[in-house]
Amino acid sequence: MKLEDLKKIREKMEKETNLREGKGRIKAVVGMGTCGIAAGAREVLSALLDEISKRNITDIIITQSGCRGLCDREPIVDIYEEGKEMITYGNLTPEKARRIVAEHFVNGNIVKDLLVSSK
Repeated sequence: MKLEDLKKIREKMEKETNLREGKGRIKAVVGMGTCGIAAGAREVLSALLDEISKRNITDIIITQSGCRGLCDREPIVDIYEEGKEMITYGNLTPEKARRIVAEHFVNGNIVKDLLVSSK
């Protein structure tokens, strides 16, 4: 392995750490309880991280939570934006997660057909 390869790995890991721990305009919380994982939450989380990385978006934080009690709607993602109501998307797939990035995170439009609730 070359020094340049190690630098690329370091940059990638720093970027992923910022997505999970930094401060951003949007915070997305993926439900990773047993029911969520069984329904495909790991794949949804991976798709969110991948799509954000591909688009080079740096002001969105992706984190995880335990069970929210919405087992029939898993996988779910809660979206928090300062000054706005929390949005919950449910019954997600990796493709739907990518749509959320494109439509909600980038264009600012709620993806109504994926909406579980807004509070």
